[in-house]
Amino acid sequence: MSQPTAQRSSRHRSERHGQSTDTNEESHEQRAEDIDESELVRTDDGDLIHEETGLVVEEDNIDHGPEWRAFDQSERDQKSRVGAPTTPAMHDKGLTTEIGWRDKDANGHSLSNEKRKQMNRLRTWQQRIRTNDAGERNLQFALSEIDRMVSALGAPDNVQEMASVIYRRALDEDLIRGRSIEGVATGALHAAMRCEAIPRTLEEVSDVARVDHNRVGRAYRHLSQELGLEVSPTDPSQYVPRYCSALDVSSLVEQKATEIVADTTEEGLHAGKSPSGFAASAVYLASMLCGEKETQADVADVADVTEVTIRTRYQEQMEALGLVG
Repeated sequence: MSQPTAQRSSRHRSERHGQSTDTNEESHEQRAEDIDESELVRTDDGDLIHEETGLVVEEDNIDHGPEWRAFDQSERDQKSRVGAPTTPAMHDKGLTTEIGWRDKDANGHSLSNEKRKQMNRLRTWQQRIRTNDAGERNLQFALSEIDRMVSALGAPDNVQEMASVIYRRALDEDLIRGRSIEGVATGALHAAMRCEAIPRTLEEVSDVARVDHNRVGRAYRHLSQELGLEVSPTDPSQYVPRYCSALDVSSLVEQKATEIVADTTEEGLHAGKSPSGFAASAVYLASMLCGEKETQADVADVADVTEVTIRTRYQEQMEALGLVG
């Protein structure tokens, strides 16, 4: 075959191949448009596929895993080349270098006087670099306050991270101007408790704060309105297990109290009432019905409400359940 003929044949094959590729792409796009989005499934690798036809609508070509394998935790720790994951609970998200406070080298030997002075200077400059402006110092102090209060309340880590995110949003949108850092930090923590459905009252959060109850309430309402937080009303049944555990009553009382809350809540009896007081009254009523009568004073002390609240709410619950008369 002559050279011009071979070139023409090669060109024709390329053109046919190009037309075939374009046709396949158009067909793929047309098929993808005809598929209902509700039938698509996201795989573990990040691909978006249609299981019935096997069509890959979207694929993720990024390999998020390491190039090495590990078969136990010790081997994984040994091969890992990264530090702790980033977290919004730290003002720098844990990305800056930490200089240890121990004046010892890698072998555990004490440093000389000259080296100790040098390390102290490095620690000083490291602290200055991490908080080189007022905004970072503000954030560092606020997040340390949130950490302290979360520890005092015994709340889980996800609450601390949620509160840190809320405070960061408030700082970015300049909602802290004219308000105390402690008040806004406590308000962010209470908002995080509500968002994560953790049963803690505003009074309990205020008890571990360094500001008064009214200031925390105002900060919470301000953050909730300005940031548009989706905070659902507190379910009184969330308080029942904690109160029953503090009173050391049987599981039968806890089950009965949960039923009382559920039945009376369906009738709307809890509307406009404190969820903690409503739950405490249900626990008191359940203890009476199960023959493990607790005193109103003990229940009120556990729930941090008054005895008058217990008497009023439990009588309303008895009437709603038809237990009077």
